[in-house]
Amino acid sequence: MQCLGRWLLAVSLLSLSPATAHADERDYCPARPGLGTPACTTAPGHVSVETGLADWQRDADADQRTDTLLIGDTLVRIGLNETIEAQIGWTPFGHVRARDKATGTVDRQGRVGDALLGIKANLRHPDGRGLAIALQPFVTVPVGRGPVGAGDWGAGLVAPVTWDLSDTLNLEISPEIDASVDADGNGRHFAYSGTVGLGLAVTDAVTGTAEVQAARDEDPSGRTTGLEGSVSIAWMAADDLQFDIGGVAGLNRNAPDAEVYVGVSRRF
Repeated sequence: MQCLGRWLLAVSLLSLSPATAHADERDYCPARPGLGTPACTTAPGHVSVETGLADWQRDADADQRTDTLLIGDTLVRIGLNETIEAQIGWTPFGHVRARDKATGTVDRQGRVGDALLGIKANLRHPDGRGLAIALQPFVTVPVGRGPVGAGDWGAGLVAPVTWDLSDTLNLEISPEIDASVDADGNGRHFAYSGTVGLGLAVTDAVTGTAEVQAARDEDPSGRTTGLEGSVSIAWMAADDLQFDIGGVAGLNRNAPDAEVYVGVSRRF
């Protein structure tokens, strides 16, 4: 918690720097919804609060079915200058229900999740227009408890790239490497993933996105490669307010079966 407190203090001091007139012209670009990560950054002097109001996931195999519900999963993005933003994330509550198919026994656990601390540095076009490129290193801090929290610290790097193919069609690529926490909550292992998506501006306010993600996990308990597909819709209700809804489907046995979520993003 001391690490989190120092991070918050440093970000607060940096965010006191004045915003420029150019930053005020930048369109709002939330990081949600979807599996991928946009390359745009929050304009200096602004704060984006992006919350998953509810996120339900189901994962079942021959022995057990697990349902996970996350409430209020939030990412705060703070524009520090024209190209860099700070990120603070936290899951305030998660509920996991596991049912043993053989015995019918049900185990329920409600827990606080972990915190995320990160930086996104844009290398080209911080407003996300044209061809935009960024680097996003992050660490996860084990402030929560399993099964919602990971049980140990982790780290990773995302290198998002977005490209406007036309006035209405956008290509998004999000490669990621991670030092992921082991399944037993003690130690880390190598993991990596890649997400490719196409976003279509249906109207000036509504955007639909279709994505595919492949993820390789080298956990000591067993190496797996998961494949998922996702569809999401974002509605920009105002210049600084977005609502979203989305769904994810597992495309092989190593991915969770299904996920449905709804969220809201607000810029201040």
